[in-house]
Amino acid sequence: MSELSTPAPAATAPGPLRTTARWMVTFIGFPLGGLTTDLLLGPIDSPVSALLGGLVTGGILGAVQAWGFGRNRPSPARWIAATAVGLMIGLVAATWMVDFRTGLVDLAVQGAVCGAAVGTLQAVVLRPLLGRRALAWPVALSAVWAAGWTITAAAGVQVGQQFAVFGSSGAIVATALTAVLPILINRGKGASS
Repeated sequence: MSELSTPAPAATAPGPLRTTARWMVTFIGFPLGGLTTDLLLGPIDSPVSALLGGLVTGGILGAVQAWGFGRNRPSPARWIAATAVGLMIGLVAATWMVDFRTGLVDLAVQGAVCGAAVGTLQAVVLRPLLGRRALAWPVALSAVWAAGWTITAAAGVQVGQQFAVFGSSGAIVATALTAVLPILINRGKGASS
């Protein structure tokens, strides 16, 4: 007697709604990274605190985002390293550019520079998954992070305390604006399966 067997269904990428919901949880990486940095280092008011603060905050954010991608993700170790080193470079450069000032324009510049630095290193990790589309990531992230700081400042957060990254209000918006990334990655994985 022979058994009839049906093939197991092919693994498919989760749908856009599920992917977006999982990614939205990653907004917590911004305030969690910022709070950890604030507790460990205090305000970002020197090149050394910017360097270490960027590394700590970026490492935590990168780890949370690596989880947020789900199973169709770039290498978690490479993503975390790119985010940490990118924010370290970006925060040092940005705080030097604005001389550690925390006015609205200064914070928007800081966000744009940090977003561009993080986005550039993340684009290297994304290139094998997204091809040429990864080249748009630094520009997009620069604008998104500038918006993140602008929203945080407008929400009345005490930005004069010189945090490493924008707060929850900016983080929710930034995360929503970047939710297209895991969707694009899932589409790419589904197309190559």
